[in-house]
Amino acid sequence: MDDDRLSQVFAALADPIRRDMVARLTDGDAGVGELAEPYAVSLQAVSKHLKVLEEAGLVSRRREAQRRPVHLEAEVFDLMTKWLERYRRRAEERFQRLDAVLDELQQDQHPTREEDAS
Repeated sequence: MDDDRLSQVFAALADPIRRDMVARLTDGDAGVGELAEPYAVSLQAVSKHLKVLEEAGLVSRRREAQRRPVHLEAEVFDLMTKWLERYRRRAEERFQRLDAVLDELQQDQHPTREEDAS
């Protein structure tokens, strides 16, 4: 996933209404009206939120007879997870190196009894 696409995904998820819509879509596809129900905003505003999510690749819409259900595109989350995991691993490696340095410092300050005897 290139940086521009990743920025677009994170920007889309920066809005609490869009994050809530994504969370609700994890339970299954929903229509625009269903997604709009809990919000005190117009259907037009919900449609704009959905357009942002769609442009980021987080959701898609398809036509089923008279209905256009919104579908969560889980593959985008796999890509985001891989990106996050890479930085989590780097941070974990830094913490492990810091732990080793702290252990070494602690041993230097508190030598073992064998070292005291010499």
